[in-house]
Amino acid sequence: MDRQPFRIPHRWWSPKLSPFWVGIWRPLRRLLRIKFKGVPDVRMQGLDYLKAALEAGCGVLITPNHSAHADPFVVYEAADRLQRPFYFMAAWQVFGRLGVMERIMLRQHGVFSVDREGTDMQAFRQAVSIVQDSPNPLVIFPEGEVYHLNDRITPFREGPAVIAMSAARRAKKPVVCVPCAIKYKYIQDPTTKLIELMGRLEERILWRPRPEKALADRIYRFAEAALALKEQEYLGHTQQGSLPDRISSLSNKVLEGLEGRYEIRPPEKAKLPERVKMLRREVIERLEESAEDGERSRKGRLDLDDLFFVTQLFSYPGDYVSGKPSIERMAETLDKFEEDVLRSPTATVRGARRAVVSFGVPIEIHYSKERKSAAHKLTEVIENRVQALLDDVTP
Repeated sequence: MDRQPFRIPHRWWSPKLSPFWVGIWRPLRRLLRIKFKGVPDVRMQGLDYLKAALEAGCGVLITPNHSAHADPFVVYEAADRLQRPFYFMAAWQVFGRLGVMERIMLRQHGVFSVDREGTDMQAFRQAVSIVQDSPNPLVIFPEGEVYHLNDRITPFREGPAVIAMSAARRAKKPVVCVPCAIKYKYIQDPTTKLIELMGRLEERILWRPRPEKALADRIYRFAEAALALKEQEYLGHTQQGSLPDRISSLSNKVLEGLEGRYEIRPPEKAKLPERVKMLRREVIERLEESAEDGERSRKGRLDLDDLFFVTQLFSYPGDYVSGKPSIERMAETLDKFEEDVLRSPTATVRGARRAVVSFGVPIEIHYSKERKSAAHKLTEVIENRVQALLDDVTP
């Protein structure tokens, strides 16, 4: 998982969508997608649903799952085929780690920044304005992180639903949410490279590589060992039970300790990403206040590390490979190990993949005075629709 800096961003980046420059940059997008993201083949399903909504003059919000770093490139392929550029909302850290020219290119592609840890009203107003008034759709990835889970949805954040309902309140046209599923399949066998990576991971924890064993078994043995090390670090002992139960238990114990220390009471049914967001926002605010206090700053940064660790744990369901030991699921799990254990900035491309982008029947959005409960219900509907699309995709 990406290790991103967490602090109050020093500025906001607005979109500067330019159809002219989107066209100019198209060969470069294709080169980056094929050469650096390893996705030479992109196929579309249900594109007519999106096309019809746009031709009808609707305000459109597109909500894809986010399983790979290549996702924005394959979604933009739909924009190219429709000859209508898209807007994208992206974490401010994406802009923060780029150079000046790369930021200009992003903004020309309709990308604008959002501070996911705070209440970013500039980004919110920009998003509502696009859906409400623009003929171009807005793309938001509701999962908020790249989880490397090609077959499963992780809980969607409610922000996109709130944006859609706020736009529907003022828009003089229908507003719809178009669910979107992205699924990848290897068309070039990565097994040899995955086995090599598995050996490096085993050596990292002072194990002897065991290439004679099945790769799925080696993945689970390594996961058990890595989790046991973290249990010893945080709890002083290893836990009993299944891998999913141990992951969930460790996550909750770390979060409960931080929530107690920062005196935060999350809503009773708050999902783990929302609990992390609440804590991260509080830690960041206190860090900003105590910038001159070296010891408090050090402890705050350690707490941010703990919250990042919990987010990493959340990205491992614990039964993802055992449920269906496909080459894609094994590769995704090893991709995460490469990022989390070997500290690679991003997972290495180990073989060419085909991407299928599937659009579903648009969901018409209506404003409700019961905004909180309505946003929760709409988020569940969108999440279920995207999961259903994923289940139906045959790459």
